[in-house]
Amino acid sequence: MTALALNLVLDSNPNNIAEVEPYIHLIFKELNLDESLFGNMLIALTEAVSNGIIHGNKCNESKKVNINTLSFADKVCLRVEDEGNGFDPHNLPDPTAPENLLTLGGRGVFLMQHLADTVSFSENGRVVQLEFNKV
Repeated sequence: MTALALNLVLDSNPNNIAEVEPYIHLIFKELNLDESLFGNMLIALTEAVSNGIIHGNKCNESKKVNINTLSFADKVCLRVEDEGNGFDPHNLPDPTAPENLLTLGGRGVFLMQHLADTVSFSENGRVVQLEFNKV
């Protein structure tokens, strides 16, 4: 059973990435989540939304990024969907490889995978679901 469902729809303008933080604050207020989750959720969701706006939708403001949040007894699920062509999340360069350490970008999926308890991709990489276990 879902205790809470929240949604946010953003135009694909990079300035709209700033809307993620107030959205996370709303989630924490509504769910009374442990503050220890805040940083991980904020960074992971910011990376997912940024990837959707910049890489997925190519900053085309006529395309949207949809964020859906579902709360369950034991976890919070953040689902981010863009309208781009998708990508293969299993075929990304390793950002920790020596040849990539000085490369700008390329760390978003890596960060999501290390900050969320579970990360899954669907719809050819156009949808990412981030799951965080409640403390």
